[in-house]
Amino acid sequence: MAGLGRRFLFSLVPAIMVFGGVELGLRGVGWPSPDGQFEHREPFWVADADEVDKAYPHPEQESSFAVSTDGRGLRGPLHSVDKPVGTRRVMTMGCSTTFGWGVDDAESYPAQLEERLQAGGYGKWEVINAGQPGYTSFQGLWLWDQVARDYDPDVVLIGFVVQDARRAAYTDKSQAILQQDARYLKRNLLWRSRAYLGLKSMLGQVQVRAKERGEGDASAAWRVPPADYVDNLRQLVGRVQDAGALPVLFGFPLERAGYTETHRTILKAAGLELGVAWFDPQQRMDQASRSQTLYFERDRGHANAEGNQLIARWVQEFLDEKGLLGQIPTKEIR
Repeated sequence: MAGLGRRFLFSLVPAIMVFGGVELGLRGVGWPSPDGQFEHREPFWVADADEVDKAYPHPEQESSFAVSTDGRGLRGPLHSVDKPVGTRRVMTMGCSTTFGWGVDDAESYPAQLEERLQAGGYGKWEVINAGQPGYTSFQGLWLWDQVARDYDPDVVLIGFVVQDARRAAYTDKSQAILQQDARYLKRNLLWRSRAYLGLKSMLGQVQVRAKERGEGDASAAWRVPPADYVDNLRQLVGRVQDAGALPVLFGFPLERAGYTETHRTILKAAGLELGVAWFDPQQRMDQASRSQTLYFERDRGHANAEGNQLIARWVQEFLDEKGLLGQIPTKEIR
């Protein structure tokens, strides 16, 4: 047996030498290197911490909107990381639509949802706004691990769809790989290998050349392709459940579904597959926004104060209808 083991090890030497030569050669020529612009400067980010009514330029007119953040970079309503005794929490995860781009702190849908819960006789509830401008489910996984779970939420609205479905020069995962971002690579060690990356590139599982970008350009890449989107949703649901919270897949509504239709279909399928609550009020918003001004006229991707108010009401009604506001999840209120 010892002799067979030695022969087997010796038989691996040529393969190891070839692989090592390929690896060194690819590193020597600097392949792969990006040939286009990334969507963002780095794969992961968070808003500046401890802002107090910071004036952000308004997307619609010559004015600004006020933004306040806590010490971890999450926007108001502001709460401590540690959950008070006897309190339950809803956490809203998503992109700038959840963050409330264009409206003041108190006008965002998470802030208005908290106001409705506190006035609705449901007990003591807080809403943690974990929305971050530009976020997809790819960044959402990182935010959950690094920041969001520390707030000990009881219900988590996983609201990633708007940015995931956008077109870009590179997918989010490809950007993280090409930039050799350690926060991603430490969980995916094989991606450090240029030879392995080359193989994945040939299989179409990582994008090493920029594609034309533009919402109407079919050749452009989704920031989060469907297969990655499904995987991200599964991971987020699993991590939320592991933390003892109830996940809700939430299709944040735009004025019109438009380019997000494919990802909304996937979101619904993921909810059915995983057996978790799923809520997408897009059709209701399609109808409501035809008779009301619920989005900024020159920024149709972001709801105005009235739009955020309507979304907060719909979310509160959904949570109430599903019994998620009257039940305590797997952990007890401390």
